[in-house]
Amino acid sequence: MEKIEGKATRLEQMKLILLAHPEGLTRAEIARRLGVHRTTVSRYVEDLDRLIGGHIWVDGQRIGINRDQYQIRIGMTMHEATAMHLAARLLATRMDEHNPHAASALRKLGEALRHIAPFISRHMLLSAEVMEDQARRQDPQFIKVLETLTRAWSEGRKVRVWHWHDKTNQVYKYLLSPYFLEPYAVGRTVHVVGYREPPGALRTLKVERIRRAEITAKPYTIPQDFDPRALLEDAWGIWYTEEEPVEVVLRFHPRVAHRVRESQWHASEQLTEQEDGSLIWRAWVAEPQEMLPWIRGWGADVEVLEPIELRETLMGEARALARQYGWYVSRTPTAAESVLDAFFDE
Repeated sequence: MEKIEGKATRLEQMKLILLAHPEGLTRAEIARRLGVHRTTVSRYVEDLDRLIGGHIWVDGQRIGINRDQYQIRIGMTMHEATAMHLAARLLATRMDEHNPHAASALRKLGEALRHIAPFISRHMLLSAEVMEDQARRQDPQFIKVLETLTRAWSEGRKVRVWHWHDKTNQVYKYLLSPYFLEPYAVGRTVHVVGYREPPGALRTLKVERIRRAEITAKPYTIPQDFDPRALLEDAWGIWYTEEEPVEVVLRFHPRVAHRVRESQWHASEQLTEQEDGSLIWRAWVAEPQEMLPWIRGWGADVEVLEPIELRETLMGEARALARQYGWYVSRTPTAAESVLDAFFDE
């Protein structure tokens, strides 16, 4: 009779082998890797299925593990679990989509901490309730697309996507190799970055605009030198470019200078105190236009000094707002302001 220790080791080896082959393997292939007979593999299939909670699939001669349902087991300290809670809270407050997977993950963390940290556990469970709130935007299509992209990314298979373009109001079909997923707090959205065909180059797609996604049998590999940190190093959020970053210079009023200093807003930022208490903020940003919502949020407490294009955009918006609220502006508008004037006159 086979020793219990040897069988347990082989079952663990079989699990790892199947997880490494999402397409599944035949009994002969599994037997060859384990160094056992095919009839032994047949017995192991049933044992492993019980061991991992019934997530083995069999399709003809091929055997595999249902990766969507497979339970990932991980140990965490209380502080690590709290860090995950903070991340989940950001997800709950910065994303408006109903996400049952995020709620389920947070609920499991909360249950795991119930005995050693009941107060933390209670707040985690409350956060899960927030994520499951029916008042949140219900978009089953978004969840389905996100699941498909995640599965394609995990299995290294290209995915065919139908992506809606807002400027043309048309849906375009692409073949996409997902490299990574990136949340975008400002827009309350999720983006997928990957190699898109066409045009045969790295592109970013907003997941919320993908109308349909289908996994293909075509494999892909992520280049060894691909580093999302380097890709987004100069980005304000999600926008990146192959061009040199642009220097952005802002002057903050003394009444908000302390608040600006409290946070690091960009990796390249430099702060210079002024004699009048104001603060000069300087950074090199890939796409300064992406900063507009943040700059607008400071209102009259910030002045754009550079680049001139960004300054003129804010000048135009300020003039348009003055007109909208009944203030008289006498000077001649800039080209950027004239464009905004035309917009408000429509």
